[in-house]
Amino acid sequence: MSHLLCALLSLLSFAALLESAQWKLQENVLVIESQWDAEAPASSVQLTCDSPEEQVYWQKDSEWKQEGKTLTAAVKEFPDAGNYSCLSQQSHRVLSSHLLLIAKIDSQGQMLRWILKSFTGSSDTFLKCEAKNYSGIFTCSWMTENKSPDVKFTIRSLKGPQGDVSCSSPVAATEGALTTYTAQCHQESFCPFAEEHQPISIFLEVIDLVEYENYSTSFFIRDIIKPDPPQCQYVATNGTVTWTYPRSWSTPISYFPLTFKVKVKRPRKHRYQVFQAEQQSLQLAAPGPAEVWLQARDCCYLSSWSQWSSPCR
Repeated sequence: MSHLLCALLSLLSFAALLESAQWKLQENVLVIESQWDAEAPASSVQLTCDSPEEQVYWQKDSEWKQEGKTLTAAVKEFPDAGNYSCLSQQSHRVLSSHLLLIAKIDSQGQMLRWILKSFTGSSDTFLKCEAKNYSGIFTCSWMTENKSPDVKFTIRSLKGPQGDVSCSSPVAATEGALTTYTAQCHQESFCPFAEEHQPISIFLEVIDLVEYENYSTSFFIRDIIKPDPPQCQYVATNGTVTWTYPRSWSTPISYFPLTFKVKVKRPRKHRYQVFQAEQQSLQLAAPGPAEVWLQARDCCYLSSWSQWSSPCR
């Protein structure tokens, strides 16, 4: 009896797992989670023709499937996904349609990502956000090798479209085989002088012709700060380097101080000298010709360093 009960519970658990493996992304768009494994079973999806007409038939894309008001589709691999349409047998017009997308998962139920490409130096970072200052404005970026015009991205706050974070439409920039997408986001209620208590949660959805991926990230603004480089000047006759705060940095600078690095390269020298500075000037021990660059970061929260500036004038 106990063995029968265990078997019954196992079957119920397996049925629940199959049921949770498909969910509605939006009206008439279903996402089916599928293991990219020959031994894993296909997901059974039942589609119903939303029309009072009785004489109907089904097509997948342009391929005839069957007659009748309902269609049971077995979905496991890319060829099984796509647009399933119900058409009238008399007029052959489309009465209703359902788009089936596949989200690839591993045996632990974790999503596998093929459209999004990870950033250099991190195998699991697909969505990266950075802020130039404490205004509540930040830029999120992601990369893909897929150049299909049918790839669509939606980036939003996890609080939903009515949350206090709004994001612009993504802008694409292609370099070589990679395309980088960026979107500028803004937390409306952000106060630069207040302590952050709740992280910002950003959700990215990626939809290809037949594939679905998503990624989310949470952060505090102070943890994604990356200032612009300082503006600098070098006087070779006396070896003085001076610079100003980035124009995009938050003010007053007494409340938002930066710390700096000064990189110096002398002619015919192969090594660089790097100096740390808290003020806005540095006196080199030896004047004369040199190439000088600067970078900055938040002094209090030890943010990411900025890019190196252009050579000081």
